[in-house]
Amino acid sequence: MDRMAPDFELPDQHGTPVRLSSLRGRRVLLIFYPLAFSGVCRSELGQVRDELIPQLPADVEVLSVSVDSMFTHRAWAEQEGYEFPLLSDFWPHGQVAEAYGVFDETKGLAKRGTFLIDGEGVIRWSVVNPISAPRDVADYLKALS
Repeated sequence: MDRMAPDFELPDQHGTPVRLSSLRGRRVLLIFYPLAFSGVCRSELGQVRDELIPQLPADVEVLSVSVDSMFTHRAWAEQEGYEFPLLSDFWPHGQVAEAYGVFDETKGLAKRGTFLIDGEGVIRWSVVNPISAPRDVADYLKALS
């Protein structure tokens, strides 16, 4: 069932605010992940960097979100060469993940949720994996085609 994507504004790894509604007219692939510097997250975002982004249509923006601080994201982006936005859902803690239904209150972090939002702000596709289960970048490309 398609529904409007909850709007939000979060700082990226450089402290620049990113507002979802400011990207209307473009498709957004919104990728929630549990924690920076963790093995599965490093592998997933490495695939986004190396395999997904080079194949994306020009009208698609990738935004990744975790509960880590902006400073953690900056250090991780510099170490790993991530040039796409790493958004900090740090405070209020996990508020955006909660709005999308992917916040694990017991662990205090986001599950592996991915949402494809169309240019009108409607969620057209989503997948949510358990924290321990990586996602397949090929699924993102199928959803975008």
